[in-house]
Amino acid sequence: MTKKKLIGELFIESGLITELTLQRALARSRRLNKKLGTTLEEIELITGDELAYALANQYGCKVIKDFARYTFAGELLELIPVEVAMQHLLFPLKLEGKKLAIAVADPLEAPVATNLAAEHGLTVYPFVATRRDIIVAIARHYLGKEPAAAREPTVLVVEDSTLLQTMMADVLTKEGYKVLVEKDGMEGYKSALADGPQVIVTNREIPKLNGYALFDALQNIPETRNIPVILVSGSSDPEEEARAFAKGFFDYIAKPVKEVTLVTRVKRAFQTAERELALL
Repeated sequence: MTKKKLIGELFIESGLITELTLQRALARSRRLNKKLGTTLEEIELITGDELAYALANQYGCKVIKDFARYTFAGELLELIPVEVAMQHLLFPLKLEGKKLAIAVADPLEAPVATNLAAEHGLTVYPFVATRRDIIVAIARHYLGKEPAAAREPTVLVVEDSTLLQTMMADVLTKEGYKVLVEKDGMEGYKSALADGPQVIVTNREIPKLNGYALFDALQNIPETRNIPVILVSGSSDPEEEARAFAKGFFDYIAKPVKEVTLVTRVKRAFQTAERELALL
């Protein structure tokens, strides 16, 4: 059996990157716990299409593009729950008899859909798509949202208290940020994927997914894994703050939330995120 070439080897052979660039990108991928292809795409050394074609070549699949513009029946979407689609970047494309075609950003995630389809006696046929195309399809057909095209500085506030929600939104809007507001962790999770905020501020105690569960969910998706998340908590206990930092939260704000503290922490989160993106 012919051994599959590594994705980095395929990019070098095609002249897209050099060996030195590959080694630097590999080091960055290990540091950020990301896959090489994702890293190369994020720092714009390859395009999403180039990554999709390389993965299709590596795994013997076909590529599908721009499929979000089509209509998909609710019965088809139900074969892959929205949480699974978001976590693994999968999208059901078509069902013919017992054959289920799916779009995958990474063919290694196809077995997740295979296991789900087996419950219905279906066989899965994966097609490789760009992460962007899958996210657009999930946002549009599962979540009823159009992914944000603009990259203006955006903060997602996840807070169920109307009073605190309004205060934080007003303060951050005055600072020039676009502010998105959700009242529970599940809607915050969906917004993080569909709307692309650069910083998230979440209360610890919110419905459906609390602040910690929301953070865990965000870690499962490459697109949201490295968004700085600031935890707001009613506890001023140093142990609670230490727990939040140990978990991986970018920052911690104890209630009552002071305007100057909120603005300072959010600005620092943006500055850190920008520095991280600039590193190679």
